[in-house]
Amino acid sequence: MRTLFREEPCRSALNAVRGMPFAWSLNPYMGCAHRCTFCYVRAFEHRADRPADDRYGRSVRVKVNIAEVLAGELARPSWAREEVVIGAATDPYQPAEGRYRLTRACIRLFAAHGTPFGLITRGPLVVRDLDVLQEAARRVPVAVNLSIPSLDERVWRTTEPGTAPPRQRLRALRILREGGIRVGVALAPILPGLSDSAESMAAVVRAAREAGAVSLWSELLHLRPGTREHFLAGLARDWPEELARYRRLYDARAYRPAPERDAVREQLAVIRRRVPPRLSPVPLIEAPPPPEQLDLAI
Repeated sequence: MRTLFREEPCRSALNAVRGMPFAWSLNPYMGCAHRCTFCYVRAFEHRADRPADDRYGRSVRVKVNIAEVLAGELARPSWAREEVVIGAATDPYQPAEGRYRLTRACIRLFAAHGTPFGLITRGPLVVRDLDVLQEAARRVPVAVNLSIPSLDERVWRTTEPGTAPPRQRLRALRILREGGIRVGVALAPILPGLSDSAESMAAVVRAAREAGAVSLWSELLHLRPGTREHFLAGLARDWPEELARYRRLYDARAYRPAPERDAVREQLAVIRRRVPPRLSPVPLIEAPPPPEQLDLAI
């Protein structure tokens, strides 16, 4: 089934974010053709009484005027030039971006208005924008994170059906790093029993370090209503032997307890120490420090 692109203008571009390590996000599209079974955005769609099942991602809203709206918001005197994360609720480099180039236009605007930003994507298409990322990184802090939760082919094909293979993402990471861009890898989400072994995580870390990743972070799977039903339905089909485990783990809660999440992070930290970043002959492009505000005595 093909994805339908719906060209619809937006009234606002920047979204205020709570409970996250960043205050603002931007999503040039709504809906995602990657159709990951674990996508937490399905829960938002469910809450809004929109399809969160197999229909999610079959129709993608394209915010065709987002660059014009963003330009107006960034030009406001009240805009404090806080960091913006692109792709918190949809992949900014899903196939639609190849046609509409909205993410590319927004990157140019952030650079022009002195606004630092980060990108989260599973799309190797990001390498197309190496030129504008380099231009932006010379003016503001820029970070690109590639989501690579596992290198296992079955896990990838089954849980991320619309995405490019992990090895293609690693190639994109290498190209960006060799272009001087600060790049990292998100091992997210980690799936209990499927991708949470030390061997699975270490394989991703080794490949990411070899490709030039300067940062690594992880997060355990969480299943809110909407995401939970869809993910468990797929699990019953593809890994029926794991279904009882997941029902037990996520029956009464969407998130695993903090000690379990901390244990995964500590496991990743141990692996990171064993596999340090690869030294690169290409220096990272660094933006100049912001000018200091001087107090003038009169």
